[in-house]
Amino acid sequence: MAVKKNSPETLCPIARAEDIVGDRWTVLVLRELFMRNHRYDEIQAQTGGTPQMVAARLKSLEADGMVERRAYSERPPRYEYHLSAKGEAFYSVVLALRAWGETWCKSADEGLAVRYTHKTCGQPAGLGPLCGHCGELLSRETLISEPEPAYVEERATRREAFKGKRGAVADKLEQ
Repeated sequence: MAVKKNSPETLCPIARAEDIVGDRWTVLVLRELFMRNHRYDEIQAQTGGTPQMVAARLKSLEADGMVERRAYSERPPRYEYHLSAKGEAFYSVVLALRAWGETWCKSADEGLAVRYTHKTCGQPAGLGPLCGHCGELLSRETLISEPEPAYVEERATRREAFKGKRGAVADKLEQ
């Protein structure tokens, strides 16, 4: 099932963009693709979405030309999901959401979840959209991401919990 499009026909680019990426689960799926997680299980584990929710968002993003599905196994059929040029162009929006979230949605003592180094100048990039050191416009290609240990641990915990859930379901099916 694809994500339903609700906006009336309009010339407003914000309404049109919201039709494609205007819900939490879609943005979280895109975050995972930007973090180079291409396999369905990892995307589901890190977003916390139900299988139906994640599948619906991936199908919708594929239909909208933001994601390309690529086979990596024929038997059984398995796919990876990769950002298209249109999907890659959404990175500046993700950077803006990150900056807003780091500034307004966390306490000061939590620190950054991910630190970015600007490849061009070799210095910390800050929150963007311009490098905090050299002032150049930031892009995905010019950034090195370094997740903080606490964030790495959080993501590993989610992955292990997901594997545990999958194992428990398989055990129940075998009984």
